[in-house]
Amino acid sequence: MADLLQVKNLQTSFFTPEGEVRAIDGISFEIAEGKTLGLVGESGCGKSVTSLSIMRLIPSPPGKIVGGEIIYRGKDLLKLGNEAMRKIRGNEISMIFQEPMTSLNPVFTVGNQIGEAIKLHQGLDKQATRAKTIEMLRLVKIADPESRVDAYPHQLSGGMRQRVMIAMALSCNPSLLIADEPTTALDVTVQAQVLALLKKLQSDAGMAMVFITHDLGVVAETADRVVVMYAGRKVEEAPVDELFENPLHPYTAGLIGATPTPGAERAARLADIPGMVPALNELPPGCPFAPRCPRVMERCRVEMPLLKKLAPSRLVACFAAEKDFGA
Repeated sequence: MADLLQVKNLQTSFFTPEGEVRAIDGISFEIAEGKTLGLVGESGCGKSVTSLSIMRLIPSPPGKIVGGEIIYRGKDLLKLGNEAMRKIRGNEISMIFQEPMTSLNPVFTVGNQIGEAIKLHQGLDKQATRAKTIEMLRLVKIADPESRVDAYPHQLSGGMRQRVMIAMALSCNPSLLIADEPTTALDVTVQAQVLALLKKLQSDAGMAMVFITHDLGVVAETADRVVVMYAGRKVEEAPVDELFENPLHPYTAGLIGATPTPGAERAARLADIPGMVPALNELPPGCPFAPRCPRVMERCRVEMPLLKKLAPSRLVACFAAEKDFGA
């Protein structure tokens, strides 16, 4: 299947008084039409910066995409002018942002905010825009959409606000949806409803999706392939089933070990990964994960492991994994 989006050696930096901080350092991945790519890792590993880079929404200053390519349908988005990019953003590529309460404007009704994208990209008149907005609210299973269209964000629950964000993102029938932690602030029941809704809408529309999360349980339900990020780099990539059956990178294994398993013994403690993701301006020499790694070798502390293909569909950046494979 043809790739809809190709991210090649993406590098995004933030320029601070202390100097350049490389938030994304050479990330590459592809996503095919209709498929879902999971982008996972702890907070601070660069997932959201990757999504904002694809949308060209990095705040400048202090941020800047300093290298790489983002190829969408054969065009490099980094070479498009602002007007050409605006026509793609929200129309062909849409994004569900992390926090609906900060992404929705509190002084406008949800109908006005959904309708703005519809009017901008589809050129409908006022009456047709309102009708399409109500249709979108109905599509995302908001009860009584005819009255909710005139509600303000503070009048809706967290789950309903997230559904409004989904309606806004899907209002122009995008080919690619980027969902940045769309269920993080929701309780478990609402999270399950939102995930089921996204999967159904994706299936019905045939769109591709980049699903960004720190929750590997969510990834297991939604993704076809998974990219694991750490300290601004890709450390592993694999089909979702293979990743869970046999994680090659110790960081991936740690994330999976920290994921609750249905039916597991109540008394059993979840594994944890000691320490924290290092600050990007204070990365240790060698592998950034070395100070936290249970399989660390002396080589890891002085040399950066490069991504290597250790199996037909597996990429990993880890000296311990290379040793396992005799590479």
